[in-house]
Amino acid sequence: MSSKVQRVLIVSDAWHPQVNGVVRTLEWLQREAKLCGVRVDLLTPDLFRSVPMPTYREIRLTLARVSDVAARIDRLAPDAIHIATEGPLGLSVRKYCLMRQRSFTTCYHTRFPEYIAARLPVPLSWTYAALRRFHGPASATLVATAALKDELAARGFGNLKIWKRGVDLALFQSGRGCLQHLPRPILLSVGRVAVEKNLEAFLGLKTPGSKVVVGDGPARDDLARRFPDVHFLGHRQGRELADLYASADVFVFPSRTDTFGLVMLEALAAGTPVAALPVQGPREVLGSSGCGIMDENLGAAIEAAMRIPRHACRSYASDFGMRESAESFFGHLCGACDGAAGESDITRPAAIA
Repeated sequence: MSSKVQRVLIVSDAWHPQVNGVVRTLEWLQREAKLCGVRVDLLTPDLFRSVPMPTYREIRLTLARVSDVAARIDRLAPDAIHIATEGPLGLSVRKYCLMRQRSFTTCYHTRFPEYIAARLPVPLSWTYAALRRFHGPASATLVATAALKDELAARGFGNLKIWKRGVDLALFQSGRGCLQHLPRPILLSVGRVAVEKNLEAFLGLKTPGSKVVVGDGPARDDLARRFPDVHFLGHRQGRELADLYASADVFVFPSRTDTFGLVMLEALAAGTPVAALPVQGPREVLGSSGCGIMDENLGAAIEAAMRIPRHACRSYASDFGMRESAESFFGHLCGACDGAAGESDITRPAAIA
């Protein structure tokens, strides 16, 4: 890895109290960075005044002047800046970088156009145009899969690089069974409980055993009322989450909109096979591994997944560790800095109002 990048600033509007794949990935990156000889600082909403997002109070919207954001960045003096999300904080840092003529990288984690369209009558073309403008000046925009790279390229996005994703194998491979009090088979779903996750396709199935949902979000209360036999456990993390994965007979992933689906890798690391719909995220994670079943008939996928041996799932997931993911991430940042070499040496920083 180039010695040019020794201190990295990662900017994210997604942060606690949210518990999702973006937040967990950033926490793991910060930990793994030390082993790669890199220091990572995080710029997150908890450092500024913020307000809860209407209808989704877990998401905090940062209220900060660009000058306040700039002062923090200047004190940290990072070698590289990575903007992980397209929210208010990400926009402020993007403005800072453009005014200072500093290179930066971004990441396309979430299908915001589809998520917005699920809630409001906003054409996909409008939101994709806004996202193209956001990511356009980046030295590189990191994506999780080749399929997503091709899709975004077809929509006019440029400078796309694949960032190999990974999970904390030591944690999830060491999970121990719990939930012994529930009738088997145990069918588990983990993630944000929101309309775009298509949970109804899972919860409405007539299946034996027990359905367990881990996570929280704006749709939880409504779904809990409509599906009283489902066990909604709220947020879980760390060892407790690993034990829940290990307890399940099948991990069910009904989403049609996720760009990747890190939770599927977590489940596989725990030895739990996956049942999913045959859409982009599951296709990229599962491929031809034989560790999951993809079928438009989700009930049939669940039934078939129960016959998959757990050791095969663990073996497949072992290729997706956080160390490899961190090396991929920092390698892209080094490449972006090398591509912009000398740029900051020949430009005078602009004043920030």
